[in-house]
Amino acid sequence: MGTAERKVKGIVIAANGDADVLELSQITPGNPGPGQALIKIKAAGLNYIDIYHRVGRYPLPLPCTPGLEASGIIEALGESQPGAEIPSDLKVGDRVAYSGNLGAYAEYSLVKANDLIALPADLSFEQGAAFPLQGMTAHYLLHEFRDVQAGDFVLVHAAAGGMGLILAQWLKHLGAIVIGTTSSATKEEMAREAGCHYTIDYNKKDFVQEVDKLTNGKGCPLVIDGVGKTTFNGSLQAAAKRGTVIIFGAASGVAEPIAPNDLQKKSITVCGGSLFNYLDSRAELLQRANAVLDGIEAGWLKLHIGAVLPLEQAAEAHRLLESRRSTGKIILTV
Repeated sequence: MGTAERKVKGIVIAANGDADVLELSQITPGNPGPGQALIKIKAAGLNYIDIYHRVGRYPLPLPCTPGLEASGIIEALGESQPGAEIPSDLKVGDRVAYSGNLGAYAEYSLVKANDLIALPADLSFEQGAAFPLQGMTAHYLLHEFRDVQAGDFVLVHAAAGGMGLILAQWLKHLGAIVIGTTSSATKEEMAREAGCHYTIDYNKKDFVQEVDKLTNGKGCPLVIDGVGKTTFNGSLQAAAKRGTVIIFGAASGVAEPIAPNDLQKKSITVCGGSLFNYLDSRAELLQRANAVLDGIEAGWLKLHIGAVLPLEQAAEAHRLLESRRSTGKIILTV
């Protein structure tokens, strides 16, 4: 029986619910079809979308194996056909990373070969599972909606999380003045080390009032909000006249609806973003991935891995992410 046909370890969601529904089971990854690669997973990255899948906010056919981001080794490749190509630069044995293909919480997973990114030799598998989704998300957030100018004030929520730490570093590299919100003194320190010029512990201070003071009442030309329900209205208040608010996540829940005419008062632009709408081709994927890898190689972008747990502790990893006690990226090793 071939590797692709045998049973392997994987986390399975049989019903939506809390972290306890994540069960270690035996799954059959299958053989790679046209345009597919079978990946021997070495590390998987946790993202908030994994929680949305688990609880059913973004419903998936059940049972399923969650996880959209991983790194590993190409075990086998399917045929290359028109419309289902295997990139010519990929071969069996290559170290790769990817995002956007469900099934990363497992020993093996089938993925679209076009979604694979070559993993540089000087990056570990843990680092390989930490950069694709959040790194490429940071790239589109900072390059698709508004040109960030040197000296611009930019507000980043959850600045000590995996996304926040990458955004803070990238914004500092662009010359922006970064204001980061966090939930503790320890996280404030981490956010400042990453590039935040100012930090606000939202458990102690009103971030809208603090932004008003820091910007002399002008607000921020750009606000990046991945928290949602508990921050969105404040994000609108903290935005400058003719400012842009980008909402790309809902860590605290879905934001309450607003009346569109309320945006007229300050002529605010509100954008919603999802990475996979900005990966329309392999060329675009590689452009974004290479921008992240170039930043890592140049040394101005560092990946912070806050916790590494074995695959068998996927439920605990989810609890840690949901608790908002974590900093940086949470990784599952396989």
